[in-house]
Amino acid sequence: MEILEKRPKKVIYRDGDYAVKSFDADYSISDVLNEALNQARVGETGLPIPKLVEVRKKDGKWEIVMEYIEGKTMKQLITEHPEKEDEILNQFVDIQLGIHATTAPAALNKLKDKMNRKISETHLDATTRYELHVRLDSMPKHNKVCHGDLGLGDVIITNDGKYYIIDWAHATQGNASADAARTFLKFSLTYGAERADKYLNLFCKKSDTAKQYVQRWLPIVAASQSVKGHEEERDLLLKWVDVVEYE
Repeated sequence: MEILEKRPKKVIYRDGDYAVKSFDADYSISDVLNEALNQARVGETGLPIPKLVEVRKKDGKWEIVMEYIEGKTMKQLITEHPEKEDEILNQFVDIQLGIHATTAPAALNKLKDKMNRKISETHLDATTRYELHVRLDSMPKHNKVCHGDLGLGDVIITNDGKYYIIDWAHATQGNASADAARTFLKFSLTYGAERADKYLNLFCKKSDTAKQYVQRWLPIVAASQSVKGHEEERDLLLKWVDVVEYE
């Protein structure tokens, strides 16, 4: 068994032609099944993602079995070839815009519903939660496919130049700018402000979106993300919540 990646409460390993995501025994069954369902639904849109093979229980642990994609993630490529950062980021944003150009299946979870629920689960004071709920409610509703957690590690480039998008656990249908705000925060936490700003400038330019509009999503997305964020990330995310403008 070749371990591909270890994450909190889950391990991804290769089993021949398949990649297997194995979850700890105490992992939520509904979350496992929801992730598999997301992958199946997004796969039906025609987006380039690994094919879902099966969901199974093995040695007391739930596993999602999918097609193994040979290649390197954009995160690996940018580490190995830092001189190609601009080229890789350009392609990354183009791929994300391709996701957003896809109409979501009707059954895919709604982004606004998920974020409203997550905001309610935070330990923020009632006034801040209220302001975030009001702001979220005022934002336009869309039905675009949103990855929900897209980063450079979620795009695999094959040897022949094709790309595949992985990890659809947080997929929803909703507003593309909310999805971009999530990616911006992920870049900020992972790589720092410079690369995050470079990403956001590229996204706004290529999508013809006002940067201020994406920034209006940041407190909402940061609050909803802080519920599952690791302790060291939570403090940073809550600083973004503090920039909420009371209206």
